[in-house]
Amino acid sequence: MPKAFSVTVNGAHVGVTEDMTALAAILLSGTTTLRRSVSGEPRGALCGMGGCFECRVTINGERHCRSCQIRCAQAMDIRTDD
Repeated sequence: MPKAFSVTVNGAHVGVTEDMTALAAILLSGTTTLRRSVSGEPRGALCGMGGCFECRVTINGERHCRSCQIRCAQAMDIRTDD
């Protein structure tokens, strides 16, 4: 059974398991806008498999992380750009 813990998404604690991606944690938090385009348009995950780069967020202070490719880890701090 996967280990359960919580991560922080935009300051809120979200319960996850170690087999979940950061994108799953973001969506569980109720957040759907992950970033803004250069013209200010809201952007969300498109392909969910790392090809489109639309799911980029800041994880533990590192910007432009593809949230659909990174597994959740204890004490992870996820920030969307919205």
